[in-house]
Amino acid sequence: MNKLFTGALAFLISISLCWPALAYDNPSLLPERQTPIIDLAKSLTDNEKFELETSLKSYENETGWKIRLLTQYEKTPGLAVRKYWDLDERSLLVVADPRGGNLLNFNVGDAYFALMPRLFWVELQTRFGNKYYVKDHGEDGAIIDAISSVKKCLDRGGCQVVPGLPREQWLWTLTTSILGGLIAGVAAYPRKEGTLIAWSWLLLLSPLWLMLFGIFGIAPIVTRTSEIIPIIRNGACFALSILIGYLLAQKTLTDFVGKE
Repeated sequence: MNKLFTGALAFLISISLCWPALAYDNPSLLPERQTPIIDLAKSLTDNEKFELETSLKSYENETGWKIRLLTQYEKTPGLAVRKYWDLDERSLLVVADPRGGNLLNFNVGDAYFALMPRLFWVELQTRFGNKYYVKDHGEDGAIIDAISSVKKCLDRGGCQVVPGLPREQWLWTLTTSILGGLIAGVAAYPRKEGTLIAWSWLLLLSPLWLMLFGIFGIAPIVTRTSEIIPIIRNGACFALSILIGYLLAQKTLTDFVGKE
């Protein structure tokens, strides 16, 4: 059921990756000179626009990957950008429109999907385009950070997930690690006198606490960052939680010891 829900959510969000808010054609809004950025919403400062424009041109010349940015608010050139930028399978169009629930949308060329799956773009949109990230970093920060993540993945030869570990996501991994440790600690407490660890119960519940610690507590970290500190923190909290769970079980399950 969870996989079905995740798949349905990804499909619904992925629909927005295809030419959002570009339903009509207004070429009069296009600049006369060729530029990789059309900033109609004035989301970038002049310096940011110049630096990003220079960076995108240089990156395209060096790698062949074309990244274009369109910011819009009340007016949009619509489908006219297709011809203006000659968008093809190696092109990525980033559309920033603050009127929607999420600032960012992407039109992704087929060649990008070969390196970064559809769920990558869903995560990219939800991480950098949500209103909380935009509030903390500004529209310019959200746009620049999203483009930087794409370039980083292209340089790596592809990504399955968006690089970097946001604080909110790390807190979630920490929570699951602690929960997994508590379950392991309670399971390890012996139900029979004369034993120190209830290995049978620990192994019986291992799919649960291993999933919480390994899949949800460690895997999201190692797939998104090379930093070792979050792993050490989660591992230490997991170990401490095992001890706490063991002591809690000692206080609550003492009456049951010896009755098996």
